[in-house]
Order: sequence, then structure tokens, then C-alpha cells
Amino acid sequence: MKNPFSLKGETALITGGGSGLGLGIATSFAQAGARVVLVGRRADVLEKAARKLGRAAIFEPHDVTRFDEAGELLQRIHKRVGRISILVNNAGIHLKKPAVDTTAAEFNAVLQTHVVAAFSLTRAVLPDMIKRGHGNILFIASMASLFGIPLVTAYSAAKSAYPGMVRSLSTEVSQHGVRVNAIAPGWIESGMMHQALSGDPGRAQKILGRTPMNRFGKAEDIGLAATYLCSPAARFVTGVVLPVDGGVSIGF
Repeated sequence: MKNPFSLKGETALITGGGSGLGLGIATSFAQAGARVVLVGRRADVLEKAARKLGRAAIFEPHDVTRFDEAGELLQRIHKRVGRISILVNNAGIHLKKPAVDTTAAEFNAVLQTHVVAAFSLTRAVLPDMIKRGHGNILFIASMASLFGIPLVTAYSAAKSAYPGMVRSLSTEVSQHGVRVNAIAPGWIESGMMHQALSGDPGRAQKILGRTPMNRFGKAEDIGLAATYLCSPAARFVTGVVLPVDGGVSIGF
């Protein structure tokens, strides 16, 4: 391999790809030679992100909670840029609320967006990946997948489902050349992070105090890890949940 970290020839569908971690992943993928398809609900945000990425990117407005339309989304993309070889399940919503104040409808909405939507897209892309003997599925998990965080019970339940999906799917499809992995980001500079820290000025220092690297991460840090996991450099890596967190998950 001339460059084992190259994604040349790959086409990646990234949900929530117009901003935050999704855009960070798309940027790294494009730099590694992949064509990227940005998917999300806000066409204006997607268009701006695609312009920033240049010729390597296109965008497709789509609500991932329209589960029955996953196949139609793939058909539209196929007509424009060909078959998907990388799927990044990144789209999600955040809910910061005490458990006793979280309604069943709110809880369900978080699960639908994170878990059911990710499964629906994964189910839609897998047949072609299996047929071709090549593909990568990447889930963007969270520190909430690994340990307890207060006031985010619904979010934690949704993100904790990802490691189970990764383990089960990887045992099922890796024999067909499809690798399944996840990244568990730590505290990364983003709109969602600032939302999570809102109203609690001392929490940022508390987090940094238990982060061995003593800083917040950047979206690029997640993008680089995603590039590795979806590249030939990780060709013998499947079924893992990789913390990219500055050491938070091992700090005390």
C-alpha cells in the first residue's frame, strides 16, 4: 500500500454532516481522497458545508427519522455519485433534563433519532456492501456510552446502544468484508458541547480537571480517528469502540 491511510475511491455518507463532528469527519475524509455526501435536515447548512469542502462534497437534505425513506435516499445518492462504501451514523439530538422530568415521548424521540435511524440506514447500505465484499460502518458514540453522566438519561441510553450494535453487527458482517466500529468522543468543541455546559459555569473546569490532556478536543481529532478506522490502515480492526477523549475515560 502506497498510503494505507488513503480513502481514494471511497464514497462516504455522513449523517449530520453539515456541522460539528460530522463536518470534521467530512473534512478529514475529503482530505484523504474520499467523496463525501453530507446528509441532514437543514439544506442551507449542508450547502454551506459542501461549498467549503469543494468538489469532493455533495449534499442531500433528508430527515433520518423517516425510516422508510432510507432506500430512496440511497437511490438518489447512487444516481449522483455511485454506491456508498462508508456510512457514518453521526446524526443525533441532545436532551439535558432530569430523568423524572423527561417524558416518554422525549425519551423515545432521542432513541428514534440515534438508534432506529442509524439502524435503518445501516440496514439499507449493508446488502450492497456485502455483495461487493467491501464497506465500513462507523457509529459516533459518546462518553455517555462508557460511564454515567447526570441529566442525560435518554441520550445515554441511545449512545449506549451503539456499542451493542457494533459488537453484534461486526460479528455478523465482518466475514463479508464489511467492518463495523465506533468512536466515543470526549468533550469536543461544538455547539452540542456548549449546550451541555450551559447554565453550569464550573462544569468546564471540572471536566478539564479530570482530562489528562487538560484541553477540549476539536472536530478534526474525531475526523482523523474516523479516517483511520475507515482506511486500509485499520483493515484488521472491527468491533471496537475507540475513545477519542484526551484520556477522560481513563482519568480520575
